[in-house]
Order: sequence, then structure tokens, then C-alpha cells
Amino acid sequence: MVGLAQIKAEIERHALTVAGGVQQGAAVLPHGVASLLLIAPEGQRFWSHFTQTPEYRDGQPDPMDRWSVRVLSAVAQSLDAQAFFPFGISPPHPFFTWAVASGQARSSPVQWLIHPDQGLWLSFRGALGFAQPIALPAPAPAPCEGCARPCVTACPVGALTDKGYDLPACHAFLDSPEGADCLNHGCAVRRACPVSQAFGRDPDQSAFHMRHFHR
Repeated sequence: MVGLAQIKAEIERHALTVAGGVQQGAAVLPHGVASLLLIAPEGQRFWSHFTQTPEYRDGQPDPMDRWSVRVLSAVAQSLDAQAFFPFGISPPHPFFTWAVASGQARSSPVQWLIHPDQGLWLSFRGALGFAQPIALPAPAPAPCEGCARPCVTACPVGALTDKGYDLPACHAFLDSPEGADCLNHGCAVRRACPVSQAFGRDPDQSAFHMRHFHR
């Protein structure tokens, strides 16, 4: 029977990490899945790994999504699991719900997911579902407790606060000369989080995601 250590060793070969897991019953999981692991990029190592892949270099659209499908589908096959992705299906799989149910991620003061290790940089490349129960990581302390919550006031145009997300205002700001800092280094709200700052994600990765978001 596959175990958590074996799964981690397999995905770490691709600069990925387990960012939480949930058992059937704690949340509604896909048919035939008893345990589901949420897979995320592993810190600074991920970007240097990803930029060497064929998908990044071939000039075709959606390189990271295509890479995620190729890699996690192969990992799933090797581990007798199912791969699920936060894109390419409608309605989408409930990754937000799964993440909160894992006890690792939580809804932040700006309503985006926050992770105890990755902060507001948390993103999922996919999930692996297993037919058998797997011992999962224990719930983590809430990272926002005792925090001054600089994320709430960090957006230069107030597009993202505890009141919600003004998406048109965000895009309009990114179209302006003043928006270059967010466009080139990542969302100011995500960067303001103290946990995000400790995670140390490569700024080039943040710029990549911002270009995809704002295209």
C-alpha cells in the first residue's frame, strides 16, 4: 500500500510538495477517492525546475497547465491514483473547499487561501486521489492569528480587501504605469503577507503568473 512518504518522494522529483490532504467525509471527494492530496509548487526550487521543461520552452499557450497535466498524470499512474486539476473542467473541482477541509490552508482576511508555509503564494498544480485511506498531515495552526494583517491595506488601489475583490479595478491598475510593480513582481497583497515573505518565491514566477492573469 502506498504511503505518504512514498508519495512525497515521487512528487519532490518534480519540485512539488504536498500542501494538505483530506479524507472522504471531511469533504465531498470524487467517486472512488478515499484520500486526496493537494499538490503545490515547492518554494524556490520549483521555478528553476519548471523553466527547464519542454512545455516552458516550446512557446505554446498555457505551459504550466500542460506541464502539470503531463507530470501529475504520470505520477498518478505510477502510484495507482487519480489526478485532478484546478483547470480544464466545468464546473471546476472544489479546490478551495478541499484546501480548507485539509486543516492546512485557510481563508485569509482578503478571502484568498493562506497556507502556513506558503502564505498567500499558495497555488495548486493539481491533486492526487487514492482509493485507500492515507495518513495525512496534521492540521496546522492558523497563520493569521496575531498577525497585523498588512494584506488588507496592501493593494495600491484598494481592489482587494476584507470587503471583497474588485477585479476590474485590479486590471485597470495593471494597465497603468503604476501597476508595473505588481505586474513584474507579483500582487502587492500577496507580497505583504509575512508568511509569503518567508516563503521566498522567485519573482520571475510571480511575473509569469501575473502575465497569465492579466492577458
